[in-house]
Amino acid sequence: MPAPADLRLLAAARQGDAAAVRAALAEGARTEVRDEELRSPLLLAALGDHVEAARALVAAGADVNARDARHDSPWLVTGATGSVAMMRVLLTADPAPDVTLRNRFGGVSLIPAAERGHAAYVKAVLQETAIDVDHVNDLGWTALLEAVILGDGGRAHQKVVALLLAAGADRDLPDAHGTTALEHAERRGFDTIAALLRDAAGAPAEAPA
Repeated sequence: MPAPADLRLLAAARQGDAAAVRAALAEGARTEVRDEELRSPLLLAALGDHVEAARALVAAGADVNARDARHDSPWLVTGATGSVAMMRVLLTADPAPDVTLRNRFGGVSLIPAAERGHAAYVKAVLQETAIDVDHVNDLGWTALLEAVILGDGGRAHQKVVALLLAAGADRDLPDAHGTTALEHAERRGFDTIAALLRDAAGAPAEAPA
């Protein structure tokens, strides 16, 4: 059973109350205490995009790679939330986030960000980390494939595709069934994305304005 200070820390992190986080830590709360789903205070803060609470936890030495029962970590969930501010707070941690860490689908944080059209995050994580742009998850999909297969073809996903291509993503890497991102785009009627994918390899793709 967690101590009272630990419980206060979990609650404060979940609510995004940075002052209460610092107070609980000062009372001796453990940065790595877990809730019933094995979520750490920092993971709770990251899930809620509570940046200042996360900043206090990182300053106290919280583990940015601590995983819960779903194999999520504070770093991994930034790809799902698309929070660039949270990503940058976590990058200040020592030790730093493990950008090769995989979620329960075998994907790195770039992949859910691409799926959800988080263009600002995709741009930032590609520029500010050494994340693998062509990482393949357990479904046989890269970030580029997910942006096309699970995206809606709109402006956000067009920007994501352009950013991935500009970062060197392999447009010819097929899914587990041998279908490329271009073939998926053509089948779904995503004309702008298909045009980006047909672009000659010589010039980097430009993100739509």
